[in-house]
Amino acid sequence: MASPKVREALDQASSASDPTASFETLLTDLKTLSIPDSAAADFREIADAFLANSNVGIVAQRAILATYIKTLGAFEDADLTIEAGQHVLNHLSSSQSHSFADQGAAVRELMADAHETNEDNLEAAKILAEIPLESSQWKVTNEDRVRIWVRIVRNYLEVDDTTTGEVYLNKLRNLIYTVSDPALNLHFKLSTARIQDAKREFLSSSQAYHDISLSPAISDEERQHTLSMAVKCAILAPAGPLRSRTLGRLYKDERSVNLDEFGMLEKMFFDRLLTPAEVEKFAQGLSPHQLATTSDGSTVLAKAVVEHNLLGASRLYSSIGFEALGTLLGLDPAKAEDTTARMIEQGRLVGSIDQIEQVIYFENREASGEKGSGRAEVTVGKEMRRWDANVQSLAEEVENITNALQREFPDFVAANLVV
Repeated sequence: MASPKVREALDQASSASDPTASFETLLTDLKTLSIPDSAAADFREIADAFLANSNVGIVAQRAILATYIKTLGAFEDADLTIEAGQHVLNHLSSSQSHSFADQGAAVRELMADAHETNEDNLEAAKILAEIPLESSQWKVTNEDRVRIWVRIVRNYLEVDDTTTGEVYLNKLRNLIYTVSDPALNLHFKLSTARIQDAKREFLSSSQAYHDISLSPAISDEERQHTLSMAVKCAILAPAGPLRSRTLGRLYKDERSVNLDEFGMLEKMFFDRLLTPAEVEKFAQGLSPHQLATTSDGSTVLAKAVVEHNLLGASRLYSSIGFEALGTLLGLDPAKAEDTTARMIEQGRLVGSIDQIEQVIYFENREASGEKGSGRAEVTVGKEMRRWDANVQSLAEEVENITNALQREFPDFVAANLVV
């Protein structure tokens, strides 16, 4: 039940000749008239008094509702805002919602603020998604659309719902180029990086994080944090020439030396083998999704480390047996062979596999990074040259034997040699 002072003021406002001014005065003075225990009831009854009153026209209701929203926000009470805001939305029926489009959007944004204060990001995203931004009955600027969609994406990312977040991010892609607000553009880039990170598109995510870390629009602490995220994503990316270029760019960034991940970055950049202790220490700073198990039962980090150590081994050995490589990588021989074959086939490692002898041959040159290129280059290159040399040697031996026979048994050769 509303407080006595509020009820008295409501009676006066309802019968006043100028209800708009009376209700706005009541709302302006509400903090002095209301008490904490009755605040929710006060807001409900005020909403009922002007939204359900046939004597108050739509134009007047819009003006009063704008003051109502402003007053509700001034109370700075999240639970009160959610309760009173929902009561107002219940009043705005679908038949007249288009008449209060601006006010309905403002109520939902205020409720979203309250949900975010309560750390209920999922509800904040849902209430913002109810704003009819693509309705033909309500004119909305591109900047307003982008601002709200950015908030929705960020709230979904807070609850790790990257699938729904990406839906709104895709909507943003079509409009973000029309918006000049640097803050909105920065949030868009950060959301893009986070979704790429969650989807394990680590090289793209690393590039996006690194670009953000260079932005003067964020604090030094935030720049260092996004640089750290860029390094983590680069380390988790599949080993190969593309990752090597990314690691090189991050290693040359003079700020990287201050990161906890610098030791890991340096070893990977120089293709040095990683120890289990180093990997375990690095894993402690990763997010849960970066430690998730993949379809083959290994973690993203474990797979990245195995591929990196395999690349490091290719710098140390010209050839190595399946069993020895498996011991080096911490895998069984068959798994070591499969990993090597996949990297060669994907153009991330240059080499060849002799399955009969169970030996892997590495070539001391950079892979192209193009799928299938590793195997083709090996066949045309070293192995083909070795085959040509063997054929030439055999032909020379046949020639030498023929010449020797001709010297010793010229009649026999003349009678039997087929030219």
